[in-house]
Amino acid sequence: MSPRFVVLGPPGAGKTTVGRLLAERLGVAFRDTDDDVVAAAGKPISDIFTTDGEPAFRALEEQAVAAGLADHDGVLALGGGAVLSAATRERLAGHTVVFLGVGTAEGVRRTGLSTARPLLAGVNPRSTFKALLDARLPLYREVATIEVLTDDLDPERVVDAVLDRSG
Repeated sequence: MSPRFVVLGPPGAGKTTVGRLLAERLGVAFRDTDDDVVAAAGKPISDIFTTDGEPAFRALEEQAVAAGLADHDGVLALGGGAVLSAATRERLAGHTVVFLGVGTAEGVRRTGLSTARPLLAGVNPRSTFKALLDARLPLYREVATIEVLTDDLDPERVVDAVLDRSG
């Protein structure tokens, strides 16, 4: 069993929204590894970061991605930082991986000052988002088989672009 599509990208790229629409369009199930992490930990991601720390969150995330890749045959959305794990990047080989790109200005606009996104909390969200994007962009591109820039597209058009490029 293997996901039809694995969707990833930075915060605000539209992974969950586009993933749900893509799954609906294909008539398959949608699964988000962030939801799996929350279920496994029994608390929100922001609480995991606060009480257990980022390394604990990343370990749970890596396990959730491995499980999703092994036992989900629909559309699987990964958390924005899942690509930080070398093991996860290796596991993504051979899968159809959709990288939803978003520029700094649009990403900051979409994410705002959300407390649900612990890595973006701080004094200068734009600078923080840009640094996050700069660090992760090569990793997203390393694993992606399809790339769609979402800045000027509504979710339906992003799904159209993904399906057009999946040929």
